[in-house]
Amino acid sequence: MAARIYATPEQLAAWTGQTAPDDAERLLARASEDIDSALLTAVYAVDEDGDPTDPKIAAALGDATCAQVEYWLATGDDGTGAAGHWDAVSIGPVSLSGRSSAPPAASGVELAPRAARALRRVGLVPGVVWPW
Repeated sequence: MAARIYATPEQLAAWTGQTAPDDAERLLARASEDIDSALLTAVYAVDEDGDPTDPKIAAALGDATCAQVEYWLATGDDGTGAAGHWDAVSIGPVSLSGRSSAPPAASGVELAPRAARALRRVGLVPGVVWPW
């Protein structure tokens, strides 16, 4: 089964408000893998190809994927996780420096905060089994 990619370069550009980077397709594929890893215990209806049938779920997966790439772009990561955190960041009067290598989340993947919120809003994380 081919890996699902939950967002397009056009969706990424709309999400970030900037032109998608040249390697947007590669970044979106890696981000989609991270989203899939975070959803190992999530339960939602899919079609015969494994794609979500609920438009709200599909939109949340696309938003989370774009948020993951946006996070990488903001932190200087390339989707490999090798960039680490910080190393001198200034936002207005706030300044952060040094490197942090926080342990990975329980899913084994570090989700961007906005990606996690997009998934949480539609009930995909934490994974819950609902009686039908």
